[in-house]
Parts: sequence; C-alpha cells; structure tokens
Amino acid sequence: MFKPLAARTLITSALLVGAATLATGAQAAHHGEMDEAGHLGVWAEDQSVSSGTVTADRIVAENNGWLVVHRTDESHKPGRVVGHAPLKAGENTDIAAILTEEVSSGEHLMLMLHGEDGGMQTGIFEYTLGASEDGPVKVDGNLVMSVITAQ
Repeated sequence: MFKPLAARTLITSALLVGAATLATGAQAAHHGEMDEAGHLGVWAEDQSVSSGTVTADRIVAENNGWLVVHRTDESHKPGRVVGHAPLKAGENTDIAAILTEEVSSGEHLMLMLHGEDGGMQTGIFEYTLGASEDGPVKVDGNLVMSVITAQ
C-alpha cells in the first residue's frame, strides 16, 4: 500500500515539474528570448510611467551593458532612445531607467539589452539609433527585448 502512494507522489511531482518547465518556456517565448535558466533575456510588464521612469523586472546579460528604452509602435521596430540604465553581467532585477522624454499612457516602449562595447569610453552610454557603439545584443539574429505599454 505504501508503494502506490509513493508512486502517485512521484508522478504528481513529475507532472508539476513538467508543467512548471512548460510555463517557464511559454513565458520566455512570449518575450522573444531564451529561457530563464540563466540565458539572455528581458522581462517587463505594462506599467505606469507617470513618475518618469520605466522598470524591467529582470534582465540577464552575458556581459556588462545597458537597459535601453526605445520608443516603438505596433510594428515593434526600435525607435528613438528615451532612457537607459547600466547593467552588470549576469542577473539584474528591478532595473529602473529615467525617461528623458514624456511618455503618454498607451504608448509602446521597447526595453532592450545593449552591450558595452565598440565605444570610446567604458561606462558611458554612447549609442545613437543605428550606431554600433554600445549596440543591441542579438541572439540568433533576434533582438533581446520586451515591449510594454505605458499606462
């Protein structure tokens, strides 16, 4: 009688682990990045920007770099930069970037991972739209980013 209960517990545990793995994969796929097991990614939710800042919940970066906030629209093409914040290599949480322009409720923002390379100075954000200095990080040709809606 003990063995069937243990077997049921083992099967239930395996199903829960499998469901958690699928949920994690679904969340990562939603953001267009890799999974949350230490791979590169940007995770953020729709949020109020009335305080003049925007926050990413979590960013995983291979090297030191930048959270860069771009204006965007339904096409999800990166537009003008309206904020940035430094990142360390590895996992970063609750990263706030000060917005340099007013952003209205309903506007879309692209929170993107940029590198800290190619520029003249380390620790100084040197990127301008289309430049290679401190440029966007890509995985398999895809930008590492998340699009949110300002509320």
